[in-house]
Amino acid sequence: MKKILLAAIVLGLGYLAFWPIPLRPEVYEPLQAPGFTGDFESNDAMAALEQVLMPEGARGPEDLAVMPDGRVYTTDLAGKLYRIDGAVPEFIEDLGGRPLGLKVGPDGALYIADSYRGILRWTGPGSLETLVTEVEGAPLIYANQLEVARDGTIYFSNSTDRFDPEVLGGTKPTSVMAVWEQSNSGYVARRLPDGRVEKIANGFVYTNGIALSQAEDFLLIAETGRARVHKHWLTGEQAGETELFLGNLPGYPDNLEAQGDGTFWLAFASPRLPAEKLMPYPFLRRVIWRLGALARPAPVHRGMVIQFDESGRILRNLQDPSGRFGVTTSALEVGAHFYVMSLDGPGFGRGRVADLPTRQ
Repeated sequence: MKKILLAAIVLGLGYLAFWPIPLRPEVYEPLQAPGFTGDFESNDAMAALEQVLMPEGARGPEDLAVMPDGRVYTTDLAGKLYRIDGAVPEFIEDLGGRPLGLKVGPDGALYIADSYRGILRWTGPGSLETLVTEVEGAPLIYANQLEVARDGTIYFSNSTDRFDPEVLGGTKPTSVMAVWEQSNSGYVARRLPDGRVEKIANGFVYTNGIALSQAEDFLLIAETGRARVHKHWLTGEQAGETELFLGNLPGYPDNLEAQGDGTFWLAFASPRLPAEKLMPYPFLRRVIWRLGALARPAPVHRGMVIQFDESGRILRNLQDPSGRFGVTTSALEVGAHFYVMSLDGPGFGRGRVADLPTRQ
């Protein structure tokens, strides 16, 4: 019996230490998270929002877009498109895939960053077309968010070149893998009006939201895996350069939305996790991954969105400690209404802009 027990222990230790896994964790020493203090002081400002449920059990209205006629659209985990500005969300069309980022272009079309299929364009039922499936000879396997410039240039983020969310069971588990590994294979690319596609910035740990400045002279880039936002210059003497814009944030940034008045909304998918203390130790992270899903880090359902200006000054900070809106992914003011979207929740938050906290 003792020999059997000893053999089981040896086999177990061997499994935890040596069993092949797809991750190759890299050493990373994160800064101490600032917590919910100062500009990010804890509050329950989202409590004033109503929770609008998606129809027929749909989940995951990740992003939203405002069409030229003022109608607001979102998608869900199953790839369905909805109009959501009425009392009840209205199903429009089954697009398939897993749409994430949504943006309306100067041509009035809806542009979609689909994490399974690349960059798409939609102008009405039955019109879906694919614009980008590869970048510089490599497949585009994890398109996340996009932005469309006034000249029709499409900027888009690819979260990672290491893990394919369609193969690995969705964007949520794949994002955990990419952040836990800390490899910097994420990038931002653009599709020019003539159809050419090129990378413009790379080396990010899980690239996420992007947003153009009002003058379109720079692009903001959310790097989820390092809890920070970068500024990438598009014009001027610094064109092509990338610099830190907001660093050491209290949570992992998700989508960025340009409000159109020189300010931006940024949603946080989760507060910073205690598991960050293991980032300097790749071997321990491999062991934890082998222990299975229950031992692996996961987003905490604690909603948070902030608004800031082009200098990085925080103007508003809205939080939801209860986690009512799940993993918050986007926020935007649309006319008299304010929306907060969710990665996998059963609905989204909606309230009146007039009820938002005054800008600082």
